[in-house]
Amino acid sequence: MSVDLNQLGFLRVGAATPRVRVADVAYNVEQIKSLTTQAASQGCELLVFPELCLTAYSCGDLFYQTLLQQSALQALQQLAAELPIACVLGLPLAVEGRLFNVMALVSEGRIRGLVPKTHLPNHHEFYEQRWFSSGRLLPVDYYLLDGERIPLGADLLFPITNRPGCCIGLEVCEDLWAVEPPSGQLALQGATLLLNASASNELLGKAAYRRQLIQQQSARCLAAYVYASSGVGESSTDLCYGGHALIAENGQTLAENVRFSQSEQCLLVDIDLNLLDNERLNHSTFGDGLLESGYRRIAFSLATGPLVGPILSRPLSRQPFVPGNIEKRAEHCQEIFSILATSLAKRLMHSDCRVAVLGLSGGLDSTLALLVVVEAFKRLNWPLNGILAVTMPGFGSTHRTQNNAAELAKLLTIDHQEISIHAAVNQHFSDIGHDPQLHDITYENAQARERTQILMDLANRHKGLVIGTGDLSELALGWCTYNADQMAMYNVNAGVPKTLVRYLVNWAADSLYDSTVSHVLRDIGNTPVSPELLPCDPHDESGRQNTEAEVGPYELHDFFLFYLLRRHFRPQKILFLATQVFADEYDNETIRQWLSVFMRRFFQNQFKRSAMPDGPKVGSVALSPRGDWRMPSDAVSQLWLQDVEELSHG
Repeated sequence: MSVDLNQLGFLRVGAATPRVRVADVAYNVEQIKSLTTQAASQGCELLVFPELCLTAYSCGDLFYQTLLQQSALQALQQLAAELPIACVLGLPLAVEGRLFNVMALVSEGRIRGLVPKTHLPNHHEFYEQRWFSSGRLLPVDYYLLDGERIPLGADLLFPITNRPGCCIGLEVCEDLWAVEPPSGQLALQGATLLLNASASNELLGKAAYRRQLIQQQSARCLAAYVYASSGVGESSTDLCYGGHALIAENGQTLAENVRFSQSEQCLLVDIDLNLLDNERLNHSTFGDGLLESGYRRIAFSLATGPLVGPILSRPLSRQPFVPGNIEKRAEHCQEIFSILATSLAKRLMHSDCRVAVLGLSGGLDSTLALLVVVEAFKRLNWPLNGILAVTMPGFGSTHRTQNNAAELAKLLTIDHQEISIHAAVNQHFSDIGHDPQLHDITYENAQARERTQILMDLANRHKGLVIGTGDLSELALGWCTYNADQMAMYNVNAGVPKTLVRYLVNWAADSLYDSTVSHVLRDIGNTPVSPELLPCDPHDESGRQNTEAEVGPYELHDFFLFYLLRRHFRPQKILFLATQVFADEYDNETIRQWLSVFMRRFFQNQFKRSAMPDGPKVGSVALSPRGDWRMPSDAVSQLWLQDVEELSHG
């Protein structure tokens, strides 16, 4: 699927680590030109070089030499005229009797602006105040070069006219380490892309701290942060430089190079301007800290044309709700369990209910709900016989699920009851005049509603609460029967997407229970998702009703859900991202068809979510009408469906 990445809000940026020679300006220029040509050939539109890259950072008292200063300035003019893409370059600049450590932004043959370093380190191994002055001491706000007044100052912002939502802010090395980095105010003034040219030497543990700083600042500023530091060529006398380069976006590291490389490196990644813009729009506190004004905006355009490509250069996960790292995933699961169990315990105490009633089908969702209920009771030090799990075999129930449900209840030492719904539902069919041989929506929903009636009445009888088991993905798709499994007195699974449910059950099997219980939990985890409402051979799963065959793969729907609600992307962008990560399993047309199904069902079924019961919020995507998602039940889906439809003709 070939698209213009710029139109989808992506901008390919890079952090370059040239192999410089100290004080050899001509050599350094050639290295910069070579890396820029390489980056441009790979679609890069903006490239950041390290601090003082034209001279090298380690020049010491050679910075006082007029020859070095003038050579660097001439080199900047040469590179501005020759470089094929926009670049940020560092050099020493003499201004009316003071020397400043500046970053220069060059584009389309011009020097667009010069930004001086504000915070100069003068401790431990650093002596910058020996040579340079802080940008606060600038006597002028421009630099006159061959008759052209080039904007000069730390108050410069650089909006890119042909990349909507992109505004550049610059800071230099130590500026990031300050108590109040300049990038904070730059972001509040509109900078979405923060660039840092640095010369940070390597010390034990420093790289991890540096990484945390960059991640945190990109998160705090709701921005992308490109960091390029000096490489091994700077290593001289007592210091070692590793050439650390990082690109982060809203707290996430998108790309990081390998330090201590003997060769030059160029780190490229596609940042998502659309994502950053949406994040700022949806954070009402973002602009509250704005204190300063009077920033100058130097608008310019990027010389490159459309960035067309079937491949996106940024990390993407097939399961955005599930951490890819195993250790992090386990930590994630433990925290979710704590959230769910703590929330349920509070509701049980508040309601003065020492009995929890839930339907246990032998499927993933009801199993997760049961494990949460057990954990809540343990935290309250309540006896587990206050948990009533009810299995209610119907026309599509299989022996595997029923046996697993009964065995799990027995092993967990909770109260278990089996109530067949066959007779009650058949009587209901007779009462309403429905042919039981007609396996339509009435046939399916009558079973779901009978089960809910049983649970509600049992809860009344035992003075307990009905615990809901439907998950976040089912709520999004409306894959729940209104006033049946859609309803409960408290739904512990309401904030958990389907792709995460399986991991939670498996984590519980590994971390909370012995091998006997774990064996049952594992078998439940391996059971295909099914509502078990249509008749089948109870001993043969091959003819069993399969939810994903009817409504679509949950891994796709959870992907759609995340990018629609968490990122607020339009369908065309969601489709493109999906084709990037699911290309090995689904063709583009299949993904498009299921995306259309998702959009249609999401809008059609808002009325079910508008009446959903209470349940704990777990992650950044939630559908409670009282919390994160306030959508009219009668909102029209035409705009979104049309956007999907256009994809099939594109």
